[in-house]
Amino acid sequence: MNPELTLIWAGILGFAVFMYVLMDGFDLGIGILFPFAKSEVERDQMMDSVAPIWDGNETWLVLGGAGLLAAFPLAYGILLPALYLPLLLMLIALVFRGVAFEFRHKAGTSRWIWNHSFFLGSTFATIAQGLVLGAFVRGFRVEGTQFVGGAFDWFSLFSLFCALALVAGYALLGACWLIMKTEGDLQEWAYAAARRVLVLVVAATAVVSLWTPFLNPAIAERWFSWPNIALLSPVPLVTAALAIGLWTAIRNRRQALPFLISMGLFLLAYAGLAISLWPNVVPPEVTLWEAASPPATQIFLLYGVAILIPVTLAYTAYSYYVFRGKVRPGEGYHHS
Repeated sequence: MNPELTLIWAGILGFAVFMYVLMDGFDLGIGILFPFAKSEVERDQMMDSVAPIWDGNETWLVLGGAGLLAAFPLAYGILLPALYLPLLLMLIALVFRGVAFEFRHKAGTSRWIWNHSFFLGSTFATIAQGLVLGAFVRGFRVEGTQFVGGAFDWFSLFSLFCALALVAGYALLGACWLIMKTEGDLQEWAYAAARRVLVLVVAATAVVSLWTPFLNPAIAERWFSWPNIALLSPVPLVTAALAIGLWTAIRNRRQALPFLISMGLFLLAYAGLAISLWPNVVPPEVTLWEAASPPATQIFLLYGVAILIPVTLAYTAYSYYVFRGKVRPGEGYHHS
């Protein structure tokens, strides 16, 4: 076992999952907000704002899943049986949403069906991710190297609350993306939506932050023992400052700043989660080092990832650069 290699792989997987949450988060958020737009023209604009880039965002999900199997096979073998149902729901919802995305632009009288399908696919994919997150924080029943819990162990009041909180979080990312990418009536609608959803996100973050330590004494010990409470206090303090900054940026009608700050809020929530669960890859007991694959495997895979991640980042940055600027009615990617 090589501790440094295992840490590098933990960083790679953490990065891949965070990139997925961020990149797919805002376009799932647009799906969640979809039925609340005022007109079909505005819904066209919402779709056109993500049409050129949404497919590529899911690359990170594939990288995260494949990386977990390759670098931490023991964790993969425990987590997959424990989370089969919500992961299956997520994949079905993502396929459903992708089909709706493409069919809606070709549909005539049946467009309303695809509008609802896009909303439902986006919402259920988000709920499934929230259920997985909640189950992960609560931990899994493991004996040796086997998951010994039931098929519905992932379902609890806490995981359901996490699912609803994530719906609000993705809706916030989606609204802030629309603020940056649109103008006129749709942008004003997005400002109002972002303000309302921000209140929900702040409340949900507070509830999850206070609830999590009660789930596991080790998490409470990590956050509230001295000197940890002093060392970790910047996380909630900076989160609160960012929330106030986001509210101010929305009120002052800033264009790109709300989206940047909302990404910062997600980063801090992610950091808080990492602090709570470190160094377990299968909470509450299986550590990164126990679940890691042999060093020879990790080194071999590292060569591939060293090429793959820069290439993925480059084409992602290029696609965002090419399709930069505002999306106006009738000018979108699908109208060409």
